Order: sequence, then structure tokens, then C-alpha cells
Amino acid sequence: MKMISAIIAGIFVAVAVTISGSVYTVGEVEQAVITQFGKPVGEPITTAGLKMKLPFIQEVNRIDRRVLEWDGNPSDMPTKDKLYISVDLFSRWKITDPLQYFLRLRDERSAQSRLDDILGSETRNAVAKHELIEIIRTTKDREPLRDTLLTDEERAQNFGALVPIEKGRALVEEEIFASAARKVRVFGIELLDIRFKRINYNESVRPKIYDRMISERRQIAERFLSEGNGEAARIRGNRVRDLNKIQSEAYRAVEEIRGEADASAADIYAKAYNVDPEAAEFYAFTRTMQAYKDMISGGTTLVLTTDSDLFRYLRGMETLTLGDATSPQ
Repeated sequence: MKMISAIIAGIFVAVAVTISGSVYTVGEVEQAVITQFGKPVGEPITTAGLKMKLPFIQEVNRIDRRVLEWDGNPSDMPTKDKLYISVDLFSRWKITDPLQYFLRLRDERSAQSRLDDILGSETRNAVAKHELIEIIRTTKDREPLRDTLLTDEERAQNFGALVPIEKGRALVEEEIFASAARKVRVFGIELLDIRFKRINYNESVRPKIYDRMISERRQIAERFLSEGNGEAARIRGNRVRDLNKIQSEAYRAVEEIRGEADASAADIYAKAYNVDPEAAEFYAFTRTMQAYKDMISGGTTLVLTTDSDLFRYLRGMETLTLGDATSPQ
């Protein structure tokens, strides 16, 4: 009885193992390729659910059916105008032919490696065929920003004229996508999208670009400085001209007022001193006294003739003084 029980238990175990080896499930995000002794048999399983296979000799190879990501490493490459740039791409893809994918690539790691080769090569070819501005600008209809402080002639003279945009980055991406999609289709892969993630200048090119930017800023600063100096010189010239004009007009006004005053004074003097001979004599006396004041100071020695008008009044003063001294007190 113990032997029979052991045999029955062994049969149940064998049946269970056989059933578990022949039944498998495929998830909603999976597809499967059945291989027998390492070679695919039958059609790929693309629907989810419970499936059957031969136990022990057949193996289930699961393949992802979701949208997968490819993110390449930044790589340096030259543009048509001989500028080295660092380009970083990303892409989305999915497996549409699991059997072809399994035969040629086997797993996702191999697929990523093949995408590195194909997308990197197509990107390098596309970048080498276009100017840098074609890759930077989104579309050909978008005008590049220009510094309004520089005229077109100054910009063309110092930095060269900008190359006209014929395509733009969007069309360059479409070119890369079209070329790469044909090449990856033979691996059972459908390329869904490809985009530039980042474009940067190569380390060897950056100093030249920065020097160019510094030169442009310096040129604008020098132009502002020269315009400021010219405006300052104009203001200073206007200030000197206006000052001279004000001073000359003031001097003319002063001289006119002074002349009018002198004329009025002379007229008043003439009217006052021409009334009678005594007034005229008094005027001559006051003028002589004023002359004394202007000519004689401390320590002044005068040599006068006896018939001099100046000496006449001095003699008169002496006679007046002697008369006063002899007069009774």
C-alpha cells in the first residue's frame, strides 16, 4: 500500500509539473515568442491571456510591447559651417514584429546598442549637411533675434551676415527620423519619434563664441561712449556760446545804461552850473577839489607854476588862512 501511495503521489507530481510547464500567461504589456531547442516555432503570441505550450522542450521568450525610450549620450559633431557642437538626442520606439526582433536582437540591451549606432550615425550625417543656425532655430519662419543696437552694416562688417534659414530644426529632426526609421524597421522596431534634447557648443568652440559676444558688447559700449562724448561736447559748446552771448548782451546793456547815466549826469551838471558865472566858478572849484583828491596822497610832492589853475586855488586857500589868522578874535 505504501508503494502504491508513493507511485500515485509521483504521478500527481509529474502531472502537476507537466501542466505547469505547458501553461503560461501573457500580460497586457507583453508579447511572446515560443522557441523549441532555441529556435522559434509558430507565430508570436501578441494577445494577453492563458496559453499552452509543449512542456520541457519549449520555452517562452517575453518581449515588451510598450513604448520604450532611447536616450543617447551627448556626442560632438561638426556642422556644415565647421563648428563643433555637442548634440544630445532622445527617441521613442516600440517592437512591432516580435519574431524579427527576437531573431536579430534577442533582447532590449542589444536593441539599445543598435539604436545608438543607427541614430548616432544619422544624426551626425544630418548635422554635417546643415548650418548651425538650421539646427538651432525651430523653423525657417522664425526670425532670429538680432541686437537692435547694431545696424545691419555694423553686424555684417564685424560678424558676417546671417545665413538664411531654409529648413529649421523641426525639418532636420524629420530627416533624421525618416532615415533612421527605414533602417530600424528590419529589426522589427518601429521608430515613433526623435527629438533634439540639447544642443551646446563644444568646449573648444566656446571661447571663440564668448570672445565674439564680448567683442559685440564692447563695440556697442564704444559706440555709446563716442555718442555720449559727442553729446557732451555739443552741450559744452552750447554752454560756452550761451554764456558768451549772455555776457556780451549784459555788457552791452551795462554800457548803454552807463552811457545814458553819464549823459543824464552831464545834462544835469550843465543845467545846474550854467545858470550864472558863480555856478560855473563853483563847478570848476569842485572839479579841482576832486582832482586834488585823486592826485594828492600822503608824501606827494607837486611842482606847479604860479599861473596853474591848481595852484590858484591853493594860493586862495593860503590867503584865506592868513586872513583868518590876522583877524581879531
